Amino acid sequence: MLLLLPPSETKVLGGSSLTIQQVHLSYGQLNDARDLVLDALIKLSSDPDEAVRVLKLGKKQLEDVARNLEIPNAPTMPAYLRYSGTLYKAIKAADLTSHEVEMMRKHVLMQSSLFGLISATDRIPYYRLSADTRVPGVDLKQIWQEHQPAAWVRLVDGPIIDLRSKTYVELAPIPDDMDSYLVEVVTDKDGVRRAMNHFNKTSKGELVGAFVRSTEAPKTIKDLKKLAESIGLGFEVEGKQITLITDEVLR
Repeated sequence: MLLLLPPSETKVLGGSSLTIQQVHLSYGQLNDARDLVLDALIKLSSDPDEAVRVLKLGKKQLEDVARNLEIPNAPTMPAYLRYSGTLYKAIKAADLTSHEVEMMRKHVLMQSSLFGLISATDRIPYYRLSADTRVPGVDLKQIWQEHQPAAWVRLVDGPIIDLRSKTYVELAPIPDDMDSYLVEVVTDKDGVRRAMNHFNKTSKGELVGAFVRSTEAPKTIKDLKKLAESIGLGFEVEGKQITLITDEVLR
């Protein structure tokens, strides 16, 4: 079983002296696409005013333009530690043991707008690029929908549990013929259900955290259901969709 996560807009700075040019990202079939996107992002970031507009940066994010220019020689760290948004905070990745990091390596993937499909343990630099950014000279959806199938076919350890946000699902949809399930999080109060926002990410992160801390990785949807229920999440399956049910007041 594989868990597929989105990245997060918020990221941790720093890392080791190894640069992206010195590490090997998973799914090398995507390297040409990665180079195309990175070249376009660096070109955009060489014009600070235009980059601020295109990347939709606020006053507290202006330094990210310069950081994009530094990507080729910037320090790297494992992606599961680089990303620091709500979902990743819920995983509590900094506390993982060596066994749990190995579970991350084997079972957790991420979809980046800059690097495409990567392993959770791949080392990446800090960058600023959202899935819905209109980068001059490239079409992110076109690039990843054209190139990522070469990586999808490498995923033989299914089913794939797709925990990505809608934007990243649209960036690179999983082929219909693959064994995959899209996850939605809802709350159920007095028989009325509604989709979640903040707690959507929290519940997904808690599920990933429980998964990688398992002695043995769940292999079937039934196993995953048992795991979800063990941490207080309701779990329903209909077709290719999994619904996690939470209560944001009690949890």
